Amino acid sequence: MLPQIDMKMPSSHDLLGPGGPLRAHLPGFKPRAQQQVMAQAVERALKSNGKLVIEAGTGVGKTFAYLVPALRSGRKVIVSTGTRHLQDQLYYKDLPVIRAALNLPVKTALLKGRANYLCIHRLKSAHEQVRSRALLGDLYRVRGWAGRTRTGDIAELSDIPEDSELWPKVTSTVDNCFGAECPAYQRCHVVHARRAAQEADLVVINHHLLFADLALKQGGFAELLPSANAFILDEAHQLPEVASNFFGAHLSSRQLLDLARDTIAEHLQEAPDATQLRERAGALEQAMMDLRFAMGQTQQRGPWPPLRRTSKVMSALEQLDARLNDLGKGLQRVAERGKGLASCHRRAGELAALLNLMRDDCNASVQWFETFTRGFILHNTPLDIADIFKTHVRSYPCAWVFTSATLAVDGGFEHFTSRLGLDDAECHRLESPYDFARNALLYSPRNMADPSSPAYTRSVIDAAMPVLEASRGRAFMLFTSHRALKEAAELLAGRIGYPLLVQGTAPRRELLERFREAGDAVLLGTSSFWEGVDVRGPALSCVIIDKLPFTSPGDPVLQARLAALTARGGNPFVSLQMPQAVITLKQGIGRLIRDEQDTGVLMICDPRLMTRAYGCAFLNSLPEMPVTRELAEVESFLIATQI
Repeated sequence: MLPQIDMKMPSSHDLLGPGGPLRAHLPGFKPRAQQQVMAQAVERALKSNGKLVIEAGTGVGKTFAYLVPALRSGRKVIVSTGTRHLQDQLYYKDLPVIRAALNLPVKTALLKGRANYLCIHRLKSAHEQVRSRALLGDLYRVRGWAGRTRTGDIAELSDIPEDSELWPKVTSTVDNCFGAECPAYQRCHVVHARRAAQEADLVVINHHLLFADLALKQGGFAELLPSANAFILDEAHQLPEVASNFFGAHLSSRQLLDLARDTIAEHLQEAPDATQLRERAGALEQAMMDLRFAMGQTQQRGPWPPLRRTSKVMSALEQLDARLNDLGKGLQRVAERGKGLASCHRRAGELAALLNLMRDDCNASVQWFETFTRGFILHNTPLDIADIFKTHVRSYPCAWVFTSATLAVDGGFEHFTSRLGLDDAECHRLESPYDFARNALLYSPRNMADPSSPAYTRSVIDAAMPVLEASRGRAFMLFTSHRALKEAAELLAGRIGYPLLVQGTAPRRELLERFREAGDAVLLGTSSFWEGVDVRGPALSCVIIDKLPFTSPGDPVLQARLAALTARGGNPFVSLQMPQAVITLKQGIGRLIRDEQDTGVLMICDPRLMTRAYGCAFLNSLPEMPVTRELAEVESFLIATQI
């Protein structure tokens, strides 16, 4: 661990200033007052073990603002961010720049969940589970790479899709990992990554890994958390939903299928004479498929109890329970013959307990389901995680910093802090240093159809057409539903003279590359394009949003939370629905201005922005920019700012 920094040294505020090393080491770096203020606040929190909630608008440079005080603090710091892609960007791009500029010998490490690392043991038996010729080709590539990689991070093999069916067969989970009993333990990539993290002064993780460990103590780095002196959680607006997911329980068809197939693979290696295991594993797989069929053919999500009580599903659940217990008994007889079979026996018992949980009512949580083409997930999600999260925070009495570009609603932080139990946190809101007043224009078109009307999407396209012509393409159109996206794509096809890129027709990364290269494309997207997308320059000069992004009233978790708030005498719209929509809208708007030279039009088609009283809460939460309802002003603005 590094020694504490000499307080005679320049402060983090000064290091990011005009005379600081960042300006000398990073071409194009410009001091920003908001960034310096944030760095000062983070430094103060690190010294005092305080709780800090800070919204840093687009362009503040929040990553540098927390990395500078973190690296010079002399403390063990865990930085958690939203996704693995952001992890890689922070670790491989931002950290080296700051560390070199400050000339500090700080040891850093990158740690991901175990499913991101090649499992040497499972790679050996993967051939028996691969049936398609395409997957066999990928498996041979993985085997060749396995002999070269130092980290085992599967992100190194970018030519194999992230959602490939191969990855679960050559990576491990908490369920199927043997831990210290694994024959490949000494060469295990997960073990090596954890050891590096334990020895590091600053560790970069992601929210899923953090909460897996907080909630389950199974994330794989329980030894790391107690030694931390500070937690910095970036993209903190995602935390309430991530926490709710991990503080609940889940049973999926994938878990059941993996157990059945792993049982067969381990039986062949450790007890080939126990042929009854293959039969019982096959019966479990069939029972899982029967339950999926009983849940209906359509892909949907909804409350679980009503569906669970139907005769077909009740019968299928009984059969699944019986087959799972049969397999557990069969595994018990041979568990001592090998580590693989012992692991399968343990997993069968754990899944049986989860199944029993999903067959009973639970008042403190909401039970819901999701069905896919061939699978399902049953969820047991807590209604309120504030007390749970507060308990975990208190169990690590150190500095906690929560930051994002979108945390405040109508200037306040109560929505965020109340959901996580952060009642005693210091809160700050830092405006974007970008000149939205000069470089952006908010357009709310007149005469729009009612958002609930079947003709609404057509009304959006009709209103957007002249704007797209004036912007010469160069636009994102963001939708709140896949149905609206599909309809809009059909309405626009053949109607615009610009490349039309539609979510779902290619991977997100490929669509963004094509958008940037085209320079005049129109990209249609839903939720995955509302955040984490960075397109700078004139290629993106217009963001069009179809509706205020209220969560679907049919969402089972939202329904249960709204009912609970109503029962307590609260106003669920004001305290939950509207604030969540504001946060989501701010994320979507954040796609428009990504650089101080960027200019553009933000078009919000939803008439409720101007006609409903709550529209003020949305407007007050956005960067200050001129607002117009006149198309002519939009056209003039775009002509004046086009490059």
